[in-house]
Amino acid sequence: MKNYKTMKMILLLSLSASAITACSSQGNDKGNTSTSKPSTENNQTEVTPPDPFGKYAEPVTVTEVLGFNPPEDSRTPKGITPDQNAYFKDLKEMMNIEVKYKWTVPSSQFEQKFSLAMASGDLPDILELDPKNFEKLKKQDMLADLTEAYEQYASPTLKKYMESDGGFAMKTYNADGKQLAIPAFEDPFLSTQLLWIRKDWLDNLNLQAPTTIDELEKVAEAFVKNDPDQNKQNDTYGISLQKTLFFWGFDVRGLFNGFGAYPSIGDAQTAWIKNGEDKLIPGLIQPEVKTALSKLQSWYQNGILNKEFALKDENKAVEDLTSGKVGISYGEWWYPNWPLNLNIDKDPKAEWIAVQIPGLDGPAKSLVPKIRAGKVFAVNKKAKNPEAAIKMINFYIEMGNKQYLEKNKAENGYVYNWFNPRIYNPAQIETIYTEVNKALDAKQTEITLDDENYKNVADVFKAGTDFLAGNTKDASKGVNWGQYYSRAAKDGGWGTTRKIKESGAFVNNEFYGLPTKTQVEKGAQLDKLMQESFTKIIMGASIDEFDKFVSSWKSLGGDDITAEVNAWYGEQAKN
Repeated sequence: MKNYKTMKMILLLSLSASAITACSSQGNDKGNTSTSKPSTENNQTEVTPPDPFGKYAEPVTVTEVLGFNPPEDSRTPKGITPDQNAYFKDLKEMMNIEVKYKWTVPSSQFEQKFSLAMASGDLPDILELDPKNFEKLKKQDMLADLTEAYEQYASPTLKKYMESDGGFAMKTYNADGKQLAIPAFEDPFLSTQLLWIRKDWLDNLNLQAPTTIDELEKVAEAFVKNDPDQNKQNDTYGISLQKTLFFWGFDVRGLFNGFGAYPSIGDAQTAWIKNGEDKLIPGLIQPEVKTALSKLQSWYQNGILNKEFALKDENKAVEDLTSGKVGISYGEWWYPNWPLNLNIDKDPKAEWIAVQIPGLDGPAKSLVPKIRAGKVFAVNKKAKNPEAAIKMINFYIEMGNKQYLEKNKAENGYVYNWFNPRIYNPAQIETIYTEVNKALDAKQTEITLDDENYKNVADVFKAGTDFLAGNTKDASKGVNWGQYYSRAAKDGGWGTTRKIKESGAFVNNEFYGLPTKTQVEKGAQLDKLMQESFTKIIMGASIDEFDKFVSSWKSLGGDDITAEVNAWYGEQAKN
């Protein structure tokens, strides 16, 4: 990569020369801005460009808030808290940036807490936003213009990532020539729904992995009634489900997809599918959704779903999966990495596999977005150092390089899923899959890749080779299996997803614009209506309640949203 080795040398030199930098900055509070020096040619002044990895002369403090899940790697020291994340120590040493949390809460409480913070105007410097909250803060003129900060401070690698889609995602978050956020966009197929199922339970009951809804029902009933774990106790149920029906995990998006229903892309975002060539319709109110709800109701009555699902958040759903109470869950490619790895470590006999979601007549099509950018990073307009957010992204990317591999480990207190803002290579998962399998097929003993992807590829390669060899010296079986089976195994999470992509077994969510005016104003109310109506139906209310829901959804703003979405769709067709 152009100038990349130069950048790494600059970063290393900045560490050893930090004391000199601090003394010689003459009070410059940025310590890495453009500087001028006389030129020997024509007495002109040369301008030294800002250093993406430069260290501030004086400490710069930025504030954040965090909604967090437990560390994904079980080797993380017990009792560590987000403010103790080892990344922060390196960030301070390398760039003289200190992170202070205004508050931290479990991820299940984040949305409510952040809504209160927005209402009171008590926002941190660096903001992790979903599209709706981005649109709200944009309209309130609360977001800093990052155009200059990005142009001056984004590392070559960050710019390469942001330009990998032709700059499309960046343009989505640019308003009136102002870059208001940096999108964390990824391969859209990372959203592909799979069915995760315990193969050891299938084997114990002499059953095959299901390919249809009817087969799934029979397997799930057997998991309830036939003692699949062979412990001689009636303590298992069929399919995992938590109270938020359309979420980021442990929900039923994949089950609805099996009925040809596409109500949501996750996190309560309504999906929009084609109706002919020139119109989009909301998947949430289509007849297929009613059919799926009727099936869920019967499964609830028969004990296939846990009777207390309406009281379970995602953490409780995870507890059931890891403790061996349930053997089926819909979800994405990453489940082996967490939480299924925890189940493997608790029960060495446990074996999970991924299959394409069952449908009415055979394997079904999953809903896949055209753009996957569920979160973006923005900066509070009041922040004193907006460029610090860009430099922190540079830092996180840099920490994936080979030189940091021995240091940057979970057992040393590095918790990557607690660090923000973080941006990944949009093609990272495919890079890992390709490079690891290339090395495994060639029977290599180490990874020879030498770029910013090295750490991720090398970690998965080592986990895979250790798992395949039964080596648990450096990590548990679950940790090794989780990294390998999620990212590199040809029949694992991403391996199965790739086959679905290649076979065309997916349906696109056609709306990828920012939330419309009515979505911002009425979205939360409509989401609540859906959640309450669908939960009541699953728990036994008349299936005709769905028709009442559709009528209410349309009159309370759904029709307006449909018109706005189609106005947007019409504009795209012209471009």
